[in-house]
Amino acid sequence: MSAGSADTSLSDSQWRLLRCLADGRFCSGAELARQLGLTRAAVWKQVHGLESLGLAVYSVAGRGYRLAGPLELLDAGAILDALSPQARPLVADLRVHAVLDSSNAQLLRLDAPARDGALACLAEMQTAGRGRSGRHWVSPFGASIYLSLLWRFPEGPAALGGLSLAVGVATVRALRRCGVEGVGLKWPNDLLWRGRKLGGVLIEVVGESHGPCRAVVGLGINGTMPERAGADIDQDWVDLAEVCGGDPPSRNRLAALLVEELVVLLSAYSSSGLKAYLPEWRQLNCVLDRPVVMHLADRYESGVARDVTEDGLLLLELPDGSRKAYASGEVRLRVADARPIP
Repeated sequence: MSAGSADTSLSDSQWRLLRCLADGRFCSGAELARQLGLTRAAVWKQVHGLESLGLAVYSVAGRGYRLAGPLELLDAGAILDALSPQARPLVADLRVHAVLDSSNAQLLRLDAPARDGALACLAEMQTAGRGRSGRHWVSPFGASIYLSLLWRFPEGPAALGGLSLAVGVATVRALRRCGVEGVGLKWPNDLLWRGRKLGGVLIEVVGESHGPCRAVVGLGINGTMPERAGADIDQDWVDLAEVCGGDPPSRNRLAALLVEELVVLLSAYSSSGLKAYLPEWRQLNCVLDRPVVMHLADRYESGVARDVTEDGLLLLELPDGSRKAYASGEVRLRVADARPIP
């Protein structure tokens, strides 16, 4: 990986074609042929090749081709340039990929030498995006944010308890800086808006029990979800387009703010831990004092969500008045009056 580079899983002609059509306006076949240095027949083939990405391309005689709507492609250089002087040195590499199976999987596969700073990976589309417990994360092209960062910690995995909660707080901070208000957090890894899922966090840790270890922090946020893609989501969801009244924030600006907030968090987490983020997390907690159901491997337990410990465990008040702590890796949680977990 090299700082600010773009992936080459799409041909150069396909990337340039996307840029020509990204504004959502018609562009004639002749003009596209001139800009791309191709024949009209070759342009036609490239245009239809975009359909494999799930992009709708309209063709009208006498007017040319256009996408169904404008498309803001991610730009690695613009994202890096938007980082603050505090955050920029904390990013060792940042790459934008056109299509990946999973941004988390990409970084977990990476045999990169030890270095200071984060390795950041963004994808325009994921073919096998993952949520918690191996659930599929719907990831259409150019519609949302699919971001992963790899960070090396001198400690073992046990020292990273509560990291997903801190990442949730950092994400809400970035969204607020983009003008997105009203986002809350559901233990341990969901971002909610008015009870509907806006995004989620997936953290995967590799390393010896006593350290050092590598953590890959994955983050997905629904941007402008196409209706056909949204039909595949198996729970109540919302996207930034709806949250922002049809005017979602720039994907590049949001990506830059997310990278900034996350690398600042990761660089300090070994010393600060969750404690520095816990008061804010408690303010954002969507399930505080609400009846919930904990789905364990072989049973369900019901109670009232009361608090979170300093190492990220959820405290559940059971019907007999006692309290029990749960680790995020053990359970799934839903609000008792919400839609059941599938």
